[in-house]
Amino acid sequence: MAKLIVRHKVQDFSVWRAGFDGHAAARNEAGCTGAQVFQSAGDPNEVTAIMDWKSIEAAQAFTASPSLKEAMMKAGVTSQPDISFLVEA
Repeated sequence: MAKLIVRHKVQDFSVWRAGFDGHAAARNEAGCTGAQVFQSAGDPNEVTAIMDWKSIEAAQAFTASPSLKEAMMKAGVTSQPDISFLVEA
């Protein structure tokens, strides 16, 4: 199993969350098997999403997809995302 962790700032969490939830089918089709969303305790518009993936290759391909970039723009992401790929040790 692989994990994809994405951290970035957004204009408005509720708008971003609706966009994130609306993009779930695309994530699942690409190989995502689950996701958790967290907000920074000090800034509710700083978001971290931790997602489970069938493979690291699937997670990497998803982050390069035009669909994701478009969804992030529409959801109001305002910073360059900090992306980490992890594999179970």
